Amino acid sequence: MKVLVIGGGGREHALVWAIARSPRVQEVVCAPGNGGIAALARCVPVNQKDLDDLVRVAAAEQPDLTIVGPEVPLSLGLVDELTRRGMRVFGPTQRAAMLETSKVFAKEFMQRHHLPTAGYAICQSAQELPGALAHFHAPIVVKADGLAAGKGVVICESKQKAEKVAKQMLTGELLGEAQHRVILEEFLAGEEISWLVLADGTHVLPLVAAQDHKRIGEGDTGLNTGGMGAYSTDTLLAPEMRDWLVHHIAQPAIDGMAAEGTPFLGVLYCGLMMTARGPMLLEFNTRFGDPETEAILPRLQDGALLEAMEAAVDGRLDQVGLLWRSEPAVTVIAASRGYPGSVQTGHEITGLDLAAQETGVTIFHAGTALSDDKVVTSGGRVLAVTAVAETLQSACDHAYTALGKIHFDGMYYRRDIAHRALKKGKEKE
Repeated sequence: MKVLVIGGGGREHALVWAIARSPRVQEVVCAPGNGGIAALARCVPVNQKDLDDLVRVAAAEQPDLTIVGPEVPLSLGLVDELTRRGMRVFGPTQRAAMLETSKVFAKEFMQRHHLPTAGYAICQSAQELPGALAHFHAPIVVKADGLAAGKGVVICESKQKAEKVAKQMLTGELLGEAQHRVILEEFLAGEEISWLVLADGTHVLPLVAAQDHKRIGEGDTGLNTGGMGAYSTDTLLAPEMRDWLVHHIAQPAIDGMAAEGTPFLGVLYCGLMMTARGPMLLEFNTRFGDPETEAILPRLQDGALLEAMEAAVDGRLDQVGLLWRSEPAVTVIAASRGYPGSVQTGHEITGLDLAAQETGVTIFHAGTALSDDKVVTSGGRVLAVTAVAETLQSACDHAYTALGKIHFDGMYYRRDIAHRALKKGKEKE
């Protein structure tokens, strides 16, 4: 069969890598793809922010299955358009994707369906902020309503800072685009977990959990990013907790969307905070996380992802299961100097072949391109170096050994991915 993957980041490289391993797949096409994806799939140019161009590519390729990776094509209604043309698509409709594209919609949905989440207030103007802030204790979380590439959440240590940040979001000063609404939210303390499930509108099928590292600096300091690394282990979620999450969060969310006339098909990403009060929902995303996908999929049995996606599209997700490797996986992001701010691109990347020879390592490309037969940087997050090994420490060691063989001008990466889990492990010894 022929599969079309929309997107060009590390997440899409991992998706293409997993799908291409299925013996049923004859060809993978990726639009637009990147310098690494080109080794596994035929890459075709597309403007991911242009619905007509996205539809044009799908219509020209006529794939047996289309998989939409990023959030922007989902927000534009790509799934709706392709479905109307009789094409098989894995991903939520534009309305269902509002669980991610509007944080206000998501919070109100959580409240309507009694899903555990932090207390919040919605403000549409600067004038509303002081009255709303009076109901909160610092620290306070301020969230932009719309998509912000992982940068629309700010934790503020004081009410004064929260008011300032909220105003900057409303005016567009902070994110470059004015938000019509912002959310003030109770700060939750605990361990943050990324937990994803596949959904077919009725049933859910959970994936293994991961933990993302959002801050640019080691020790979880500095600016928020799209993610500087992740790890996935069986110890993140006990089987009993996973079952609780299925019955109290994932399944009620899918049931709630169906009851509201907006069935959800695709990946539901549940951002969780494991608090002293129990698991609490921080957010929903409506696609695979990045870089969590690069840590999760290497633990999955070959070919299983495609089978599960097809089952979701066909509404028979309850008839399939997933087999996972018990070994942990670690993903470390190599970024360009200046990220998450402005970066210079076009720098040659060397050492990739040598790094890929490291035991258990797979290198996913996030922001790369091909230029004169050379791989060069083309974005802020450049590479996602993933290692799978018998222990978490060993996986980290292999990932960092591989990174030590890679070079490009301005290369930066955190050296403490999985530090919390490793510290817990040492404390138990």
